Amino acid sequence: MDRRRAQHLLRQEQPRPARAHHGASRPRRPHRLQPITHERLATPLQESRGRTRRPPIPADWDALDELANALVERSHNHYRGWGDIVRFAACTAARIGEVSGVHVKDINRFDWTWYLCRQTTTGPGGLIDKGTKGKRRRTVPIIEEIRDLVNWRMTVVGNDPMARLFTGPRGGRITTAILRDATHWDEVVVSLGYEYLRRHDLRHTGLTWFADASVPIHVLQKIAGHGHITTTQQYLHPDKSSIQNAGRTLSRHLSADRTTSQTAAPAQAAATEAPARHLRLVQ
Repeated sequence: MDRRRAQHLLRQEQPRPARAHHGASRPRRPHRLQPITHERLATPLQESRGRTRRPPIPADWDALDELANALVERSHNHYRGWGDIVRFAACTAARIGEVSGVHVKDINRFDWTWYLCRQTTTGPGGLIDKGTKGKRRRTVPIIEEIRDLVNWRMTVVGNDPMARLFTGPRGGRITTAILRDATHWDEVVVSLGYEYLRRHDLRHTGLTWFADASVPIHVLQKIAGHGHITTTQQYLHPDKSSIQNAGRTLSRHLSADRTTSQTAAPAQAAATEAPARHLRLVQ
């Protein structure tokens, strides 16, 4: 065996020092898992995009009205139009850009519906109007709570069919960013306990209210303008009271036949017997 071969084998037998990884200045610390405590389980928070979010749904009309009034109070010269935009967006489950695109001619005050066919969005030269998202035109109901608001807005713009129903203080188009900055939205929602509430959550609020009122899901899909019903389902956020009511409804359903059999006579029970509750076998 020659000399070079012997030196090569000797170097292989010797233990090599551990190499430091490139760019590693110190060893990595072991990952510590946070203990799951009772307080963490009881906290009604959700994880979204790496940050903690509160459920972003105002509970009822009074909560929405409080939000709208607070936004008006924080805006320059207390512009009432900001509150009208927030109320209209929530009660129609519409996007802010779609609210900006409403013209007087789109509102039918005979059957109180809104023909939604355009939205405001950003373009190369600034804000422009174009077709709705997905080019799906739709008809949206206008509920009684905002009909006086719509009548007042029509009076303000002079009932011109081509007039824009909702505008900024200077009569221009509005966007979600303009609404946020003009009303100090982030500060207001934190003060009201709706941290991380977005303008788009008004749309979630409206669709959830429709669902709580027992509007069928396929009708909600048409109102929202969604291409798939699964998208509409993602907008629905039932609160705790809705879940409790669902349990009570099921209890009444299951106890209906038992109550009938205990109180009615045998002959009457045969005629008024409720349909049997069968277990369902899915094949």
